[in-house]
Amino acid sequence: MINIKNLTKEHKDMVAVDNLTLDIKHGVVTGFLGPNGAGKSTTMRMILNLTKPTKGQVSIDGKSYTELQNPISKVGALIDADAVNPKLTARQHLQLVATVSGISINKVDKMLEKVGLEKVKDKKK
Repeated sequence: MINIKNLTKEHKDMVAVDNLTLDIKHGVVTGFLGPNGAGKSTTMRMILNLTKPTKGQVSIDGKSYTELQNPISKVGALIDADAVNPKLTARQHLQLVATVSGISINKVDKMLEKVGLEKVKDKKK
């Protein structure tokens, strides 16, 4: 489970994330929706320990992302859709990520089905 408690990120002239608290359960695909500047990417970056919060904390199964043995097996994230190679299908991209992460590629089709993308798995970006 991902536990986010009182997460805040302040910049010099603005507050990007303001006192966010939520729990994300295992096996649940979660997306953040909102307009530009709402703090979606900043929140994801704090979950992945790429950005340090001004205050608050994030834990994944009781540990920070950097303390996890094989973090990608616990948390998958796509912060910027432009990071996906447009020459690859969704399935190929996920198979590549699975291979380099030591995750069985047999799980790729199961995950695509779980999130409702099995019909477009062979479509390019």
